[in-house]
Amino acid sequence: MFAVVRTGGKQYKVAAKDRLEVALIDAKAGDKIDLEVLMTSDGKSADMAKKGAKVSATVIEHTRADKIVVFKKKRRQNYRRTAGHRQDLTVIEIADIKAA
Repeated sequence: MFAVVRTGGKQYKVAAKDRLEVALIDAKAGDKIDLEVLMTSDGKSADMAKKGAKVSATVIEHTRADKIVVFKKKRRQNYRRTAGHRQDLTVIEIADIKAA
């Protein structure tokens, strides 16, 4: 069984025991959270966002993504700018998927 969930403005296809990195969630490590369910499927049929469908996850840790270097340059103008960015992430593990 798998489900499609939405968190942090993105959609993820998840199954039980999956670990994934999502945008930062305001929860402590070890907390249980429920994710917004868009679809559940048992491999034969799909149920679209029925009431009662539930995906539970456990917060494993908070981490940061690899650094992204942002470099701007305008040739022949002596213009160069360098900046960096690291996205804050939360690692979660899918505990259980319940269809409606």
